[in-house]
Amino acid sequence: MTTTLTYGPARALPGEQIAITTNPDTEPFWLAAKEHRLTACQCADCGHFRMPPSPYCPECQSTAKQWPTLPGTATVFSFAICTKNPKNGEDYVYVPVVVDLDGAPGARLNANVSGCDAEDVHIGMKVAVDWTDIKDGWVLPNFRKA
Repeated sequence: MTTTLTYGPARALPGEQIAITTNPDTEPFWLAAKEHRLTACQCADCGHFRMPPSPYCPECQSTAKQWPTLPGTATVFSFAICTKNPKNGEDYVYVPVVVDLDGAPGARLNANVSGCDAEDVHIGMKVAVDWTDIKDGWVLPNFRKA
């Protein structure tokens, strides 16, 4: 006998509950997000992508960075289905994902997925960026089923 759980629609976490901090290595990512542009840190010398951004390229140790605009699509690498809001413990279905970013080989991003039922999310699912306003005027990239 197989039991299938039904969770219903996956939602992004409420933006007013999310705050970020930036540093010189991450600020270009967040500034691009404010413009609804998805980007990833790329070494300006060897071309290696890295997310999260870091001061040095793990491939060639260069400090030179560039931030190309990506297509805004990705593939789900991993996910979990959560049923409680982490801020207040209320019932709330959200699906945190790790996605492989199209146009940035090797770069992965943590986000949420929405626009579908939680039980429909699967590894290999194609998603497209969706923007969520968060605290202090920042914008968070999340994803919707493509």
